[in-house]
Amino acid sequence: MLGVLATPQIGHRSGEFQELYARVLKRLQDFLATRNHVYLATSSATGVMEGAIRNLVQKRCLNLTCGAFSERWHQITKANGKAADALAVEWGEPNSPEALDDALSTGKYDAVTLVHNETSTGLMNPLAEMAEVVRNHPDVLLAVDAVSSMAVVDIDIDQLGLDVVLAGTQKGFGLPSGLTVFVVSERAMQRAQEVPDRGYYFDFLDFEKYHERQQTPSTPPIPQLYGLDRRLEGILALGREKWFARHLQMAETTRAWARRYFDLFPRKGYESVSLTAIKNTRGIRVAELQAELGRRGFAISGGYGKLKEKTFRIGHMGDIEPADLEVLLKTIEEVLEI
Repeated sequence: MLGVLATPQIGHRSGEFQELYARVLKRLQDFLATRNHVYLATSSATGVMEGAIRNLVQKRCLNLTCGAFSERWHQITKANGKAADALAVEWGEPNSPEALDDALSTGKYDAVTLVHNETSTGLMNPLAEMAEVVRNHPDVLLAVDAVSSMAVVDIDIDQLGLDVVLAGTQKGFGLPSGLTVFVVSERAMQRAQEVPDRGYYFDFLDFEKYHERQQTPSTPPIPQLYGLDRRLEGILALGREKWFARHLQMAETTRAWARRYFDLFPRKGYESVSLTAIKNTRGIRVAELQAELGRRGFAISGGYGKLKEKTFRIGHMGDIEPADLEVLLKTIEEVLEI
């Protein structure tokens, strides 16, 4: 992959780039199994989170929060001058379809934001159930942060009726950051046509205009496109089912290990497939564990925000292999002498 990322640059308005773009977009549609609009943005996923707000919200937005990154989407909504309410649950708890239905039944909202996989707590929200609720409110659009779930679990974007789904390439795709993949429904494109002041950089209509030319609106990170092309080629050759099954296998291995030596942080039945958030039941010094693992060539994440030293997180997504994970878990046992 490093060799692919070092491919010499090409002009982003050249015919050669158009060929690369067309190939990547076709492979993305095949991998994501969607017929909706698929675009590439030169930014972190946070940029497209803001773009979704600017393009979709006319009346009032309901931000479903359950951790740090879902709370960020609420902050983004307010920072863009949109009327918004947060429907919050405790960290480690999933968002509730029943509470969502009650909120949407008020008729106050025309958009909902949901984080599918909340990495701060290691929780995966019940996306299918939440999407079903939103579909019962036809005037409401659903935007989904799939930053750490896209390319990890199979998301049936079209069947679920998701209006915006976004992910950075540095998580499930296992590539460098700086490129965001996002999918937009026809309903969302129609809403964007009605919304004034969509901004400049993330105007969905602008993305479609340039897509018709097989280009991006702004200068793209071409090395990441070469890397994404190679990654998708490999995934499709392996088979989507095997790719997703490998991620689930690693998640189950890590959960079993965590239950043996510690405990899991999120509510049972809502554990992430992308990473495992482990409750620090032994009272270890997480920062010291991270430092020692770093000296041995490994990296794990500590607890995020208010969960610092209360949890630690082990990622198992992208190009991590089950054998890599097994070595990491054995190394943690050695360091902690457990």
